[in-house]
Parts: sequence; structure tokens; C-alpha cells
Amino acid sequence: MTDDPPPNLALLPAGLRDVLPPEAETEAAAVEALMAVFAAHGYQRVKPPLLEFEDSLLAGTGGAVADQTFRLMDPDSHRMMALRSDTTPQIARIATTRLADAPRPLRLSYAGQCLRVRASQLAPDRQIAQAGIELIGADCPEADAELVLVAAEALAAVGLTRFSFDLTAPPLIPALLDAADFSPATRAALGRALDRKDAAAVRALAGPLAATLTELLLAAGAAPRALAALRAAALPPPARAQAERLEASVAAITARAPGLGLAGLSLTVDPVEFRGYRYHRGVCMTVFAPGRHEELGRGGRYLCGESEPASGITLYPDAVLRAAAPRAPRLRVYVAADADPEAAQALRRAGYATVAALVAAEPLAEARQLGCAEILSAAGRRAVT
Repeated sequence: MTDDPPPNLALLPAGLRDVLPPEAETEAAAVEALMAVFAAHGYQRVKPPLLEFEDSLLAGTGGAVADQTFRLMDPDSHRMMALRSDTTPQIARIATTRLADAPRPLRLSYAGQCLRVRASQLAPDRQIAQAGIELIGADCPEADAELVLVAAEALAAVGLTRFSFDLTAPPLIPALLDAADFSPATRAALGRALDRKDAAAVRALAGPLAATLTELLLAAGAAPRALAALRAAALPPPARAQAERLEASVAAITARAPGLGLAGLSLTVDPVEFRGYRYHRGVCMTVFAPGRHEELGRGGRYLCGESEPASGITLYPDAVLRAAAPRAPRLRVYVAADADPEAAQALRRAGYATVAALVAAEPLAEARQLGCAEILSAAGRRAVT
């Protein structure tokens, strides 16, 4: 008989990880920088709980992320609970219940962690940080523009100098396909071909819509070209309405952007993109950085409750930091036992981290061991060499 091997206490489930110094502090500072921009634009912060009863968390817009939601039994109430995989449904619940009588449009912001059942190849983490804004009670191109421009300003605040917002209208292609007489199998195959951006398969499957869909597929990219293709396309009225709203939202963004100093912002349009959360019902946006495939954020228009128009955008601070220039960690200064406390306090006010001597030790050796770049003592400050 042999003893069981000791457990590996550092082993974590797939998609979960410990965030260590200095990365954890950098992430926290980035989240607060994002939230400061949101607050400056009138978005008031709310803090929903990590867990809710399953029937409330997965109601309404929450049903769209049910397959990504962990569930467990509450030992207190003996009711099923759910762990949020996305924060937007919670904001919608707050807006329609506790803040139902608040003046509209309602501007709310949030930051927190979410946990998802499955990761993806491009996004291997199952626990993700979110920081976002929701604009509830407004349905106009100016509202879409506000989301994009506030998010762009927030990205610039954490050091991202170049980023693009890819604008889409997920209901547009379904509305176009509804007007054609496709069998369910053909429609499903065509949807997969559009999702893969497979022009040859689209031409083979789309029948009378082949020319229109191929032209829209190939037009994806810079906003002016894509919008020109949409204007020229023969679209049924429901799809035409989506195209016109998309163009109006782009116009609202470009009208306001020049005065905001957002030189790194670029706009692209994908006329045939229809992916997104299933609760999205209008103009949507996905944020990317040049040369990177992972999303920095995503958002779009949805219904809050039964009928109230709303839209929002969620940024992913972890992905944003991977795309931004590396931030230098806070400089650490070892404070010797004989150092002036007021001088140490001045250093902290200036943004340094001070590490106080707790035991008698040779200052230089102790400073090196604790990762300090300087020493503060009665004789003043000196570099650790």
C-alpha cells in the first residue's frame, strides 16, 4: 500500500490563473483609469453581485448567455443560483427594477469579474475582467456614437494609441434572408459560409442573392466603402432600415470624433457580420487593435426588459493591457530604520512604493532582495547598485 501523492496546490482548473505582482496592480490601475473616463461622461457606477438566483440572472437578455453560465445550489435558500458570465444582463435587471423610476436616458457603468463555462481558442481564459457602460432609454445614432467615443477615450487613457471599432448590424443579414425562399438546410449552410467569409460557398448557395451577398462580403473594411456597397445593394425594407441606421451611426461618430483628439481611432464596417450575443438587436461594435486577433471589447443595441431601448459596450481590461505598451511597475524604495518618516510619506504621495525596514539588516542587501531600486535613509536617497 502506498500513500497518495500530495496534491499540487498550485494547480488550477483550465482557463483559470493567479494574477501576480506587478500584473495584478497594473490591471487594477487600468480598470480604474477606464472607470474614471466613464464617470467623467456621466456614467454612474453600480456593483451587482457575483451570484444571483438562476431564474433572475438568466431572464430576459441573460438567456442569451445561459450556456456559458455556471450553476450551483444555494444551501441557504435551496434555490438554484447562477454565476454571472456577462454583466450586461445584471445591469438590465437593475435598470428595470431598482432604477425603474430613474430619469432616462440612464447611464450606468460597472467593473468586475465574470466566469464562463468554456473558453475559446482566441480567448483561453474562463475568468475575465469586464469594465463597461450601458446607455438605457435612448435609441438614436447619437447614442451609438457616444458609446464608441467614450470607449475610445477610455482606451486612450490606458495607453492604447491605435484601435479600430468594427461596426455591424447583426439583424441585417437575417432580414435579407427572410425575404428569400431558402430551405432551412440551405439557409443554415449559407449562414455558415457567411460566418467563414467564404465567398465561393456564398456564390454557390445564395441563388438570386449571390451577387448582393458577395458584394457585401467583399466590401467589409473601411467604413466609406462598406457603406457605399450597402447603399447600392437591393435590400428589402427591414434590411434597408438596418443599413440606414448603421450609416447614420457612422455619420454621428465621424461628426463628433475630430474634436476629441482620438487620432488612433479608425472605423470599419462589416455588412454581413451577424454574430454577437443573441440579445443584440441593432448596431453593434467590436474593438480590435492592429495586428491582434483577440477582441478588446464588444457591445451593441438590445432591449432592456420587455421594450426599453438600450445599448452598451464592454471592454476587457486583460486584452486591452496585452495590446497596450507595457507599463513600468511602480518604483520601490527601501526605507531604512533611520529614515525620515515625512520623506517616506512624500515619496508615497509622488507615486513611489515604500518598503519599510522591519528587522535589523544591511540596507543594500535587503533592498536588493525586496526588489527596491533606491534606498531612503537618514543620509538621503541613493540608488541600489
